[in-house]
Amino acid sequence: MKITLTGKRVLALMLLAVLWFISSVKVQAQTFTVLHSFTGGRDGGNPLAGFVMDPAEQNVYGTASSGGSHEAGIVFRLSIHGETILHNFTGGADGGTPESSLIMDAAGNLYGTTYSGGAYGYGVVYEITSHGETVLYSFTGGNDGGNPEARLAMDAAGHLYGTTMYGGNLGSGTVFEITGKNQETVLYNFGAANDGAQPVSGVTLDAAGNVYGTTSQGGLYSYGIIFELSPSQSGWTETILHNFALGSDGGTPYGGLTFDKSGNLYGTSTQGGTGADGGGGAIFELTPSNGSWVFNVIYGLDGWGVSGTFRDIMFDASGNIFATTHCDGVNNAGTVYELSNSGGTWTYNQLYTFEGGKDGLYSFSNLVQDKKGNLYGTTNQGGADGNGVIFSVTP
Repeated sequence: MKITLTGKRVLALMLLAVLWFISSVKVQAQTFTVLHSFTGGRDGGNPLAGFVMDPAEQNVYGTASSGGSHEAGIVFRLSIHGETILHNFTGGADGGTPESSLIMDAAGNLYGTTYSGGAYGYGVVYEITSHGETVLYSFTGGNDGGNPEARLAMDAAGHLYGTTMYGGNLGSGTVFEITGKNQETVLYNFGAANDGAQPVSGVTLDAAGNVYGTTSQGGLYSYGIIFELSPSQSGWTETILHNFALGSDGGTPYGGLTFDKSGNLYGTSTQGGTGADGGGGAIFELTPSNGSWVFNVIYGLDGWGVSGTFRDIMFDASGNIFATTHCDGVNNAGTVYELSNSGGTWTYNQLYTFEGGKDGLYSFSNLVQDKKGNLYGTTNQGGADGNGVIFSVTP
């Protein structure tokens, strides 16, 4: 599903330094704080993802899908000193409409994707260093894929892995690998029989080189799948680990998969499940057993339609899960929640319910957490100017 953005607004740039300082003090005394309201102008607007945090926890790095000098989105850094724009996308050869979160390598370089722009208009894979942006690959929209929406993953060799929502041999999206500038290999083409279609999320790698992910559509029941890709001498083989049926398991997974410390995989579906009002999706676990994986729902979120969790969940050091929802909650504006595990039983704790006004509206964000336990994320809309916010929550 392509998420429709609100109209772009070009307003004055807000100064952030004082606001961040005040917020960092207040966050210790209150649960929820708006750290920045996007204007839709040069500071960006309508973020569709969350952050990556540097090891020193001095900065968070993110993207805004609109706004900037060319109204095609930005990459930014946020610190106690305020917002620094690292790149203004032009919508041309450098890319446009960044919808993914970023990843960071050991040297502090950032990597991400854009949904549009590039040499052919179908998005790019890019790198941000202290010298600026480098386009690593421009998608043609053909056999190589097109329109990536998700974060990237990096292996020990520095190769990048990701998905495109469209393109490929069958037009239903791809899983790809980038091994160098302009060096792309398609690992898998979706769209054959019931093998899945339209992956919105990125992929997760294990130590053996296997690739795991979800598709938002396709499969036996057309509500998406969980897949594993395994390398061999003859290429990559797909194994379907679960077909979503819009029952207790939910359906339409937009988020990816996350490993816990024990090697189990966790993820979310956006609709269905056992929650109230038709269900806002399920939180599920995949446990390895005798060479296969056992699927189990650990919690069903309240909600309706595709109101559930759109991005990857996050684990803290104690094994608790943190995530956001898109548009459920009492105000139909989204939530921030925690699932804590005690003896195999997961307990739901709603940390914040968005009101849909200045506090933000519709969170498509992953969350990051600092050592003090503060969580950071974004909303796509709402805020003082209606173009989304950066928020913090203290559980």
